[in-house]
Amino acid sequence: MAISPPGKRWFLGFNIFFVLCLLLLSAVLAAPMDSTGQLVASGIILLLIHLSGTESKHHHRYRLYFRVFALLLGLALTIRYILWRGMYTMSASDWISLVAMWLLYVAELYAAFTHVISCMVNINPLTRPEKTIRDLATEQLPSVDILIPTYNESADILDVTLRAAKQLNYPPEKLHVHLLDDGGTLQKRTQDDREGRQAAILRAGQLRQLCQSLGVTYLSRDKNEYAKAGNVNSALQHTQSELVVILDADHVPTADFLDKTVPWLATNPKVFLVQTPHFMANPDPVERNYFAAFTRMPSENDMFYGTIQQGLDFWNASFFCGSAAVLRRAHLDEVGGLSGKSVTEDAETAYDLHAMGYESVYVNRPMVSGLAPETLNAFISQRMRWAQGMTQILLLKKPQLAEGLSLMQRAGYLSSILFWLFPFARIIFLLMPLAYLVFGLQIYHASLTEILAYTLPHVIATYQLSTLLFGRTRWPLVSELYEILQCTFTLRALVRVFRNPEAPSFVVTPKGENLEKNFVSPLSGVFYCLITLLLLGVVIGFYKLVNEPLTRDLTVIVLLWNLFNLVLMFSVLSILIERKQVRVQARLPANDEFTLQSADGRAWVGTMSDLSLGGARARIHAKQQTLPETLSMISWCESKQKNVVIPCTLLHHEPQSGAVRFQFERNSFNSWDDIIAFTLGDSRRWKSFQRRRTRPISYWYGARHVLNVSIRPVFQHFIMQVTSLWQQLATNKDQENEN
Repeated sequence: MAISPPGKRWFLGFNIFFVLCLLLLSAVLAAPMDSTGQLVASGIILLLIHLSGTESKHHHRYRLYFRVFALLLGLALTIRYILWRGMYTMSASDWISLVAMWLLYVAELYAAFTHVISCMVNINPLTRPEKTIRDLATEQLPSVDILIPTYNESADILDVTLRAAKQLNYPPEKLHVHLLDDGGTLQKRTQDDREGRQAAILRAGQLRQLCQSLGVTYLSRDKNEYAKAGNVNSALQHTQSELVVILDADHVPTADFLDKTVPWLATNPKVFLVQTPHFMANPDPVERNYFAAFTRMPSENDMFYGTIQQGLDFWNASFFCGSAAVLRRAHLDEVGGLSGKSVTEDAETAYDLHAMGYESVYVNRPMVSGLAPETLNAFISQRMRWAQGMTQILLLKKPQLAEGLSLMQRAGYLSSILFWLFPFARIIFLLMPLAYLVFGLQIYHASLTEILAYTLPHVIATYQLSTLLFGRTRWPLVSELYEILQCTFTLRALVRVFRNPEAPSFVVTPKGENLEKNFVSPLSGVFYCLITLLLLGVVIGFYKLVNEPLTRDLTVIVLLWNLFNLVLMFSVLSILIERKQVRVQARLPANDEFTLQSADGRAWVGTMSDLSLGGARARIHAKQQTLPETLSMISWCESKQKNVVIPCTLLHHEPQSGAVRFQFERNSFNSWDDIIAFTLGDSRRWKSFQRRRTRPISYWYGARHVLNVSIRPVFQHFIMQVTSLWQQLATNKDQENEN
């Protein structure tokens, strides 16, 4: 690993501590107890886990000790639970109940295994010191090729990315930017379909002209083979720089991207990859539709890039994520470029190079801003591709048996891969209560006391460890909402992979879409069916409570489980209402000081509140003054290390409060460059934004929040569906009258 190792005394002390913890774990696992003893012991262990988690936050020097202690205690409760489940609760009077019981147990085994391996991988996230190219002589800096593959993205999106790439702080003679156009290939330009052929010819011409105006190399190829991996590999044959940066078409780099990444490769020849976070400048459908949470709640990206990749980095297992990364060409050449066996060519390539003994580095600074999928259809399509690709790696590469990988590297890849099998377990956890409530199947042979002694402590310990490791980057129950939303669709995609691991093909995720009105997602039908089944389970469950007193304890537990699923499903309904999204550029919080200046020299000082490529909203300090329509905004631009002057048009002004909104004007080539540099070129913006929304909350706050959000969507869906049906009937009637 590319880190400075601790001293020998630290290793000796930690090893002694670890052995003592293992002895404690063995004692807890071996101690014979009845249900009452197990309940008391579990309570003590849960208290110790809580105290260890609290102390780990206050004593950074001993953080790892406390985290390992908490992990082993939680592991003890999980293992005791799994053993108890397998040895004492799996008896059934009929084979159908036995099948249902084993399905549930296998789902629990999967959940327990992925939880434990995730905790192991993320036990000590690595925070690397900052390195910059200022520490290196110019002659030490390697040459860099920026490769920007594109397929169907608009010229407007590409224009911004290309201009930002040209503005990177790096010696110009060593920086080469290339646009890789897979939408204008010879195959596309000569296809039989006339409209498609003309569109490809027009696209190729537009992008060639764009590249020529920006001083960028335009590259295309003859055939569209092997999707993005094939596009990049084709470009590698026509470029020769020592380092290769891959950026998705919508991924805009900040000016310091190479400044913070290249030194890790320049100083260590074994490093094949430096990966950075993908910062999304707009909300995904969950963040937008679920109580507009984008600026207040950590996203899935924050959890993966803010915690998991750092955890993987500690074990030299952080992997390539397809963009926002720098790779060493010589190492890519050793494996024939990007791998193309799976539809997640990025992770597969990293896997191959890790297996060859090379190292990766993860720099946890957001220096590339991209676009999240705007619609649920696009979001689900993207996640299905990720799930299929990671499952392909599992089936085709078998990382658990890989030669060349260390034990923890195997664990890291397995943790990331096995997560995407969640649809199998999630569907079982959703439907299994109905097996008991509706069909009377025996799915859980245990008393209420045993459930309180074994099951409940295991669930609480799992939550405690998840909070300890991911508390700042994941809110309670939000991950469950993401999984429920995806599980039915991703399950079918996974089944196709297991049938034929080589069948999936690469699907480009649509970006830059606009939603002109609110509407119910066409994906809602399957969730209506699931909610109907869960409601049926509630009704029958209350009937069982009244009329079947001998099984009342188990009925209470399963009914509460079913009600929990129902509340989550109601919350998912809020995500399934696609909210209006017509703004072309994403608008994010800002606090820049600026000056508005008129043509006659008058000036007004103010502070911004939010900012986008299109303009800004702000407040000027002077009140009760009239502003002209045409202005210039003057502000410090961190990426250019100077003040920029951007022409603006006043859109709105409230003299009493000083609130203003103004639009940036692209009056010239240079002014557009300045706008991009000012709004998207400063990584401190993205770092500040992430810091604002990554904050821990309690489980009870998260649960209360889900409850608050769960009821209203039910009525919204009902009203919107009735309104839609009424409008459709009216339209049909009008058409009949016309006929």
